[in-house]
Amino acid sequence: MPNLPDVVVWSIPAFVLLTVIEMISVRLHPDAEGAAAGYETKDAATSIGMGLGSLVFDFLWKIPIVALYTALYEFTPLRVPVLWWTVPLMLLAQDFFYYWSHRGHHVVRILWACHVVHHSSRKFNLTTALRQPWTTLTVWPFYVPLVAAGVHPAALAFCSSANLVYQFWIHTERIDKMPRWFEFVFNTPSHHRVHHASQGGYLDRNFGGILIIWDRLFGSFVAETERPVYGLTKNINTFNPIKVATHEYVAIIKDVKRASSWRERAGRIFGGPGWAPTPAPDTAEETVSA
Repeated sequence: MPNLPDVVVWSIPAFVLLTVIEMISVRLHPDAEGAAAGYETKDAATSIGMGLGSLVFDFLWKIPIVALYTALYEFTPLRVPVLWWTVPLMLLAQDFFYYWSHRGHHVVRILWACHVVHHSSRKFNLTTALRQPWTTLTVWPFYVPLVAAGVHPAALAFCSSANLVYQFWIHTERIDKMPRWFEFVFNTPSHHRVHHASQGGYLDRNFGGILIIWDRLFGSFVAETERPVYGLTKNINTFNPIKVATHEYVAIIKDVKRASSWRERAGRIFGGPGWAPTPAPDTAEETVSA
């Protein structure tokens, strides 16, 4: 297995430089909405803190995940060589499975409890890209097919890192639209602003990582028309990193404790983030009458 660079580490200087440029741009040229509000000190500090914490927790989660992937890789007879022409194909395949992982983390509440961290800021700037979860142990099952197909775990890690690095620059309001052909194929700031919006028509849309074509193919694409309102449908109003990282897990535990049946307990965990039990017919009638 050839050595592949750690693209996240190599990209840190670029992350810092681009963030500084964006901060200066926002200060010198606020938009029509008065968004020198594009940055808030506590919010940016929380996002950076979440990013630093994720580096630590991701390192811990990688121990069991790499062990599982390695065991599966040794078990399968298939092998995908790391060559100049196979790497783009692996990147394409990883981006496809990233789409389904990302979509799954929006529609299954226990998975959303991990991913909600990234959506918890009411700002949308390059520091928002750093607001990463600390419980990414829920991601690994989505990439099992790649390892089973013979992709080396190290090659998968490289592709995942490249995907993450690409997505850094799309967390900005300072870029309006890219050329039409680029907007059609690739994920862009415009597409990703929709993804981070809390308006009803924008919810659970544009899950792509590098490519937006998966959303176009599988019916989850929405173009940006009105200005997004960022954050959650119910914002958490805290800058405490521990609360940001765990608040949805706490909410799940509370809902499960209050549940009156095993069906409701399962729904509170595995249903959508807004799942609630359907009221009994007589209860629904009483509610309407009231």
